[in-house]
Amino acid sequence: MKERRVGVRELKSNLSSVLREVKSGRVITITERGQPVGRILPVEMSIEDALKEGVRRGLWAWNGRKWQPALPKLRARGGVRVSDLLLEDRE
Repeated sequence: MKERRVGVRELKSNLSSVLREVKSGRVITITERGQPVGRILPVEMSIEDALKEGVRRGLWAWNGRKWQPALPKLRARGGVRVSDLLLEDRE
């Protein structure tokens, strides 16, 4: 992650350009008399926003619904589910 140091006076006079840099992913360290006093960091995307961004870029397809896992297709002999046998074995 790129980082840049900006004094308070420069930050006040160039706030719009500094915010554009933050939006592009740069971390800004704010200094006062050469000493760091704070940081401005870009906001991290939520998972839903990241999924929507991937769909927008064409990286994957998503219908927006929650994933529903399929029912198990394998059954043990005798009609008992494999998951039931595993649970029974663990006890």
